[in-house]
Amino acid sequence: MCVGGSAGGLDAYQRLLKNLPSNLGVAIVIVNHLRTVTTLLHEILPSYTCMPVELITEGLDIRPNHVFIIPPQCDLHVSHGAFRLKPISKPRGWPDVITVFLRSLTQHWHGRLVAVIVSGYDGDGAEALCAIRDVGGVTIAQLPASAEQADMPESAIASGCVDFILAPEQIAAQIVKIVRSDKMS
Repeated sequence: MCVGGSAGGLDAYQRLLKNLPSNLGVAIVIVNHLRTVTTLLHEILPSYTCMPVELITEGLDIRPNHVFIIPPQCDLHVSHGAFRLKPISKPRGWPDVITVFLRSLTQHWHGRLVAVIVSGYDGDGAEALCAIRDVGGVTIAQLPASAEQADMPESAIASGCVDFILAPEQIAAQIVKIVRSDKMS
């Protein structure tokens, strides 16, 4: 499962993780689009979940019941069940690391996909949502009224490829329903 966000995303990540069981059986990958600043999410988010929270390193295996955080200045990819890091492909302007990761998932991940877009500026991730749905994945956008910065959820909704529009606590409940009904891999 990918959760993509930016400005205001911390609040959404905290609310989401607080409401997800630690034994859900899926990997949660948080792709926060930071270009140059160091992320502290791997230090902050353990207070909101019992799952291990790790900063992604090259070749790290994707494991269920873990929360993985993208490092800054990197594009994130998957290959053979592991993370692959590459230098950020768009070093100027608004980053598109969420879009890059979602596209990689559609091409190289063989399990079920859930893509969640939460608070943030710009529209990173929106253009990859239709591809997620095309491979049988589920797409969710944060309810804009519940987001600190509504640009990213609004762009996701405008793509026409969002299955659910929910507040973070409701997103958690929907993910639990999806996982339990589909036995995600």
